[in-house]
Amino acid sequence: MLLPRYTDITHGLCQRPARISPKYFYDQQGSQLFEAITQLPEYYPTRTENALMRHHAAAIARAVGTGRVLIELGAGSCRKARALCETVRPSCFVGVDISADFLEDSVASLQRDLPWLDARAVGGDITHGVDLPRDIPRAGRLVFYPGSSIGNFDPPHALELLGHMRELVDDDGGLLIGIDLPKDVAILEAAYDDGAGVTAEFNRNVLRHVNRLIGSDFDLAQWQHRAFFNREDSRIEMHLEALADAQVRWPGGGRVFERGERIHTENSYKYPLPVFTDMLARAGFAQAQAWTDERDWFAVVHARP
Repeated sequence: MLLPRYTDITHGLCQRPARISPKYFYDQQGSQLFEAITQLPEYYPTRTENALMRHHAAAIARAVGTGRVLIELGAGSCRKARALCETVRPSCFVGVDISADFLEDSVASLQRDLPWLDARAVGGDITHGVDLPRDIPRAGRLVFYPGSSIGNFDPPHALELLGHMRELVDDDGGLLIGIDLPKDVAILEAAYDDGAGVTAEFNRNVLRHVNRLIGSDFDLAQWQHRAFFNREDSRIEMHLEALADAQVRWPGGGRVFERGERIHTENSYKYPLPVFTDMLARAGFAQAQAWTDERDWFAVVHARP
């Protein structure tokens, strides 16, 4: 029997064009594959953001303040939070991620390396809002959302998610968020279609995860990775394309995908900085300060109510 919380998967698969939410990339294997992607030479966002945050660490620390309750959404490996924790010395760290097992291991490692830190792991889907433990103080919260993950959401949904982040903080809180800026198309497309095929495997792994969640019978060998820049919408799109006609079944349903038909798995919007700060203001973060790298490829923004 299909669990009610996964009906969004079957609904998306029955659409034309079909779609799968990118949140389903992140089972244990998907999280590990994404960590491998961040080390690839073509994948500039992680190393650019890391270098930017190292270069501006003192200024960022002055802006956000020390002793905060640091809440990282989509925490994954907690690698970026680790560096930030060492800089701003939060009173508490809360990592939130849909891949709970991977997160538990990451937070445990963070706790071992920073024994002075009260570190917690909270499994959850940030798109549905976040329920934090009641003993997490509301005062002085800093929500941390690095990696340009906000770009995975269509603008209306991105605005809604920023609104959820605003609900997590009081007027003395803030948001520290990374965004990928527009740049040369060749650089963008290479970052999402690497020569080693790691991103392709990451993309196909979503079908393996969906098979486990809904009992479907996707054959990964029948699907190929496609990634390209959509200029009109200023976004990278990732799809899975059927190499041949494919009959896919799941409990209570199924469909035929014709050769060349695609499943849309991810968008990654590239926002000009003024467009994004306007979105922040509409979500309730009226004050924003940004730092960019020397090439203006990436920005980290500190936003406050």
